[in-house]
Amino acid sequence: MAKHECYHCGDDCYPVRVEFDDKNFCCNGCKTVYEIFSSNDLTYYYDLQTAAGASPKAIEGKYDFLESDAIVEKLTEFNDEDLQIVNLYIPHIHCSSCIWVLENLNKLNPNISLAQVDFPKKTVRVTYNSSQISLKEVVLLLARIGYEPYISLDDFDNKKKGADRSLIYKLGVAGFAFGNVMFLSFPEYFDLSSNHASGGEYWLNQYESVFRWLMFAFSIPVVFYAGSGYFIAAYKGLRAHLLNIDVPIALGILVLFLRSTVEIIFDWGPGFFDSLTGLVFFLLLGKFFQQKTYSFLSFERDYKSYFPIAVTRITSEGKEKTTQVNEIKQGDRLLIRNEELIPVDGILMSDSARIDYSFVTGESEPVRKRSGDKVFAGGKQLQGAIEMEALKSVSQSYLTQLWSNSVFQTDKAGKFQTLTDSIGKRFTLAVLSIAAVATSYWLYHDPAKAMNVFTAVLIIACPCAIALAAPFTLGNMLRIFGRKKFYLKDTRTIEQLAQIDTAIFDKTGTITTAKKSTATYEGMPLTAEEESLLKNTLRASNHPLSRSLYDMLSKQNISTLDEYEEHLGKGVEGTIGKEHMKIGSAEFVGQQHTNDSLNTSVHISSNDTYKGRYVFHNHYRKGVSDVFRTMSKNLDLAILSGDNEGEKTRLEELLPKLVPLYFNQKPEDKLTFIESLQTQGKKVLMVGDGLNDAGALAQAEVGIAISENVNVFSPACDGILDASKFQQLYSYLLASRKAMKIIKLSFVLSLLYNVIGLYFAVTGQLQPVIAAILMPLSSISVVLFTTVLTNLIGKKLT
Repeated sequence: MAKHECYHCGDDCYPVRVEFDDKNFCCNGCKTVYEIFSSNDLTYYYDLQTAAGASPKAIEGKYDFLESDAIVEKLTEFNDEDLQIVNLYIPHIHCSSCIWVLENLNKLNPNISLAQVDFPKKTVRVTYNSSQISLKEVVLLLARIGYEPYISLDDFDNKKKGADRSLIYKLGVAGFAFGNVMFLSFPEYFDLSSNHASGGEYWLNQYESVFRWLMFAFSIPVVFYAGSGYFIAAYKGLRAHLLNIDVPIALGILVLFLRSTVEIIFDWGPGFFDSLTGLVFFLLLGKFFQQKTYSFLSFERDYKSYFPIAVTRITSEGKEKTTQVNEIKQGDRLLIRNEELIPVDGILMSDSARIDYSFVTGESEPVRKRSGDKVFAGGKQLQGAIEMEALKSVSQSYLTQLWSNSVFQTDKAGKFQTLTDSIGKRFTLAVLSIAAVATSYWLYHDPAKAMNVFTAVLIIACPCAIALAAPFTLGNMLRIFGRKKFYLKDTRTIEQLAQIDTAIFDKTGTITTAKKSTATYEGMPLTAEEESLLKNTLRASNHPLSRSLYDMLSKQNISTLDEYEEHLGKGVEGTIGKEHMKIGSAEFVGQQHTNDSLNTSVHISSNDTYKGRYVFHNHYRKGVSDVFRTMSKNLDLAILSGDNEGEKTRLEELLPKLVPLYFNQKPEDKLTFIESLQTQGKKVLMVGDGLNDAGALAQAEVGIAISENVNVFSPACDGILDASKFQQLYSYLLASRKAMKIIKLSFVLSLLYNVIGLYFAVTGQLQPVIAAILMPLSSISVVLFTTVLTNLIGKKLT
């Protein structure tokens, strides 16, 4: 009788078989999931991987606790009016089909707007309309399609879930069995048959078969428990028509076990149980080491702890103080300026706010808030300055998660990542072919060596070291850059940075510093009301010139603006009562005829009457000349400034002669300029202040925002450079190039190891157990090689 497998989960449909749509299902749950997929045009799920689903379990009443508002409030990371966001741990995530179906939840229920899967962490972040679908219904939907979340009380405190100790248990079983099998194999290592005739060691020969069967018994839990992960991974790979690296490993273990079992059954010999148990033990030991190293490196490259966002805290005396976000505590009163990111959940103290939550939700429609409303971390204030009270301390990991939100991701995958993947895919096929040819040769010339050769080839030629080269090198560089106050969004940015051949710089706030700028006023005297309005309007702005002028002006009473608006590249305007003021370019305030050609100026008009201007005397960052002179040797450089040509002569003195200078550039002009370079095949680095340059930063291959303790945080940038490290910019770029060379050298080292190892394996000079020891050692050597070299690069950075 033919075996019937469930079309959804692959289990045997015995004793119950449910038929639907000419397909077999093991239960009504799997049939229901198929119906859901089919009715929502999601049957492509089964094309990705046959029988890829998990069988849904009966869960009625299990999640009734999610009807409690208090529990929902604790579980959700964003909960505002009709929108909730929750991050759920899904143990069943295991392959590409899981990712595909989970990220298409919106097709199963239109009230779910977005679902993002973090495959390594096995989590899905779901954004949904809470007025139409509750958290409980979201969880039940996931359970119905075979992806039941794991929710525990630990999630309330955002604690790490208990570590998976299964690898340790398997390693213990394999180690125990390996030690005993080696002990039982000692008689086999010495030729005791010669002693048999003289009666010596007769009892050992008498119990020889007992020892062999004991070795067989010890090998059973090693193969079917400790080594089960390799068989499962190989089976899933083959079922998905993929030859993953676990296929040759599983094949080697299985062949050793079957051959050894046959030998002791027919009394042909002792078999290879010592090699078999040793092989599994050392494979698991290598995996344990890699797991620990990955965990360590993940902690080491936790650049979130170096994240440079600062925020203005209002002290109990009413003074404004710039404070690092990790120092913010519950109850602190914070000032959030226009375009600044809200770093922590809190209560709005100002009358109103207009907040853009696109960082969190992907929706760009601003939300209106009133005094007393709750505001959430990750929102960006759009209309003037607001004050808020922090409800808890800042989670920097949450802020960096927002920075890496897939809503803002662009496809910048580097060629080395692709190279690693392509090597891994072809490697297994090559190894199987070499093993088959070598085994055939030895079966003909020396059958006794054939089994050892086959197994040794399968084990020694493992591309683990190749796969580790890129993530370890780039991950360590990410950590080093973070400690040197150069904060990159992800490892792919390092790959892109290494390919840069053109660098474009903004002027104001980028190569100039607001901390040392001075300004003189030219024009009609301002009344007390106008001075107050000027100061309070500037208080709401984050533009470098606004912040600089704000710090220079005398103290004024803090007043809440009735209206505030910032026009990118032009200026700002604010209103209190009947008083209205514009601050910005001459054109913006309505002054057509000015003598600005030789100065950087900020113009002021009050109630549509031109009052005057503040003339700035720019101070350029220390080492600007050296940075440009060094970079010009290998890169094409240019200055794109929104200011007039007043600083042209000074810049020509500071910068190399061939650096082109472009003035009066609007934000859209900068973006167009970069696009034109890219059409010529240029790889462009844009360095700006993160405000007016957002479009250009996003368009460039790499966009770097210069930070001077300003909480301006844009998804457009790929990195943030602390202003104090501006002189090191080129050395960071060179370090990225060296990191890519390290990856190439690691590839060469890994391939060299495999070629040498294969030579000894094919020629029959390598035992499988020795191959199993050497395999993790190759991974260790690559990890040490990349870590040592990247650390050496880091030491040279100041």
